[in-house]
Amino acid sequence: MPISRAELPAENAAALIDQLCERWSDHEVTRSDEQVEVHFDAGSCYLLAEPDKLMVVVEAVEDSAHDRLEWEVDAALDALKGVELDIVWEA
Repeated sequence: MPISRAELPAENAAALIDQLCERWSDHEVTRSDEQVEVHFDAGSCYLLAEPDKLMVVVEAVEDSAHDRLEWEVDAALDALKGVELDIVWEA
């Protein structure tokens, strides 16, 4: 399964996660004390709030779905209110 990650500087990463969960309310979302997992047909997105950044991990079910899943997560991150994020995915 292809995996990519991004670390996004954020003063209030927990609030960004809340916005993303609202946006993805039509998907299965699993929350724990440490992270959020959002399930998509093409794979999963894991979100972790740290004091000064938002950690995002995308795990696709197959290679052919990886770019599409990254694009979907990019679009949601770009739509966040009140933030400008420079998203760089690392394999």
